[in-house]
Amino acid sequence: YLKMLPDFLQKHPGKSVDIQIVAGEAVTSRLQAAFWSNLDVPDLVEVEISWAGSFFRGRLESIGFRDLTERIHKTGLWERIVQARFAPYTTRGRIFGIPHDVHPVMLAYRRDLIEQLRIDVDAIRTWDEFVEIGRRVTVPGKRFMMELPPAGVSSFEVMLFQRDGGYFDPQGNCTLDNEIAIATMKYYVPLVAGRYRIGNDLGGGQIFTRALEDGYYLFMVAPDWRTKVIEQDVPKVGGRMALMPLPAFTPGGRRTSTWGGTMIGITKRCADPDLAWELIMHLYLNKDALAEQFRNTNILPPARDLWDHPAYDEPRPFWSNQPLGRLYANLAPQTPPQYTSPYIGLAKAKLSEALIACVDYYNRYGERGFDGFVRQQMARAAGEVRRQMRRNPYLHENA
Repeated sequence: YLKMLPDFLQKHPGKSVDIQIVAGEAVTSRLQAAFWSNLDVPDLVEVEISWAGSFFRGRLESIGFRDLTERIHKTGLWERIVQARFAPYTTRGRIFGIPHDVHPVMLAYRRDLIEQLRIDVDAIRTWDEFVEIGRRVTVPGKRFMMELPPAGVSSFEVMLFQRDGGYFDPQGNCTLDNEIAIATMKYYVPLVAGRYRIGNDLGGGQIFTRALEDGYYLFMVAPDWRTKVIEQDVPKVGGRMALMPLPAFTPGGRRTSTWGGTMIGITKRCADPDLAWELIMHLYLNKDALAEQFRNTNILPPARDLWDHPAYDEPRPFWSNQPLGRLYANLAPQTPPQYTSPYIGLAKAKLSEALIACVDYYNRYGERGFDGFVRQQMARAAGEVRRQMRRNPYLHENA
């Protein structure tokens, strides 16, 4: 952003822009407290997707961010940006944030090892086909088909969103116990538990680096931002990595999902919302600057009309000379929505508890009684979320 400011300030003499980096959790707690106490707050704030919903508690008029719905439609932004990306920053039909990204998901894999195993990734169309190969090549304790956490929900969410599931529906109703969520849990758990599991997770940092270098994982979930993490953390595998679309759950189905995200919003205390909007457009829709930013971060910007820049077609040596940007851009329009709620944090915690319980059950008993146990756990998770939601007089499930 600092590199992009001089052009903006040149157009607005006498104005200044102060950019501060603050830890995400601090932004959430401090900003919410400031909103409630009517204290000074920044004119613009970026909020991570997992925390955005927490700002939408209470009446619409009590939300500390400005309602941007009309601006988005009047300026044509609704048509330019991948529309699913507005969903996490929307409550009761009103949009309070502009998406910074799309974060489509692919699978990253060790191309050299996959070729040695004579696996044709182009022939893998569905998750069932992928899992069948995985059970053939997985060697427990030595090599797993895929990095999949048995406790964390990150990869589970990817599959849930891919199937058009989620924590909430567009009206804010909790959907953790619907048939899509139940089917996803029943599909995911045998991948990370039991005798025929194909996935494992050792953690991040140096352990992940060593695991990828040693071929402990063959495939891993890779939103665009994570490809840069891999480049930085595991440079030794450069030139031996490649990307492929996610397998679909049904033939011809969606081949991507989403993981992560950030919004920018204008606070109600902002004295000049028009100027703030102009700064957002400069930071989020500047084609040349964002192309250079993409080269440095691998993060695809949210507006479709930015993707025709040559930067997105450049071959990347680390990724076996694949055009990383074009691969993600081709999938981005299929990115599924993530519907949110002020209770998204609670819902994530309850899903994590359900996943851990289901993994433990499957390790003990396998398929025997598994369907009923999954339904029980998902109903319990959804029930606890709904109980908390009913306590909010301003945000009922049918709001």
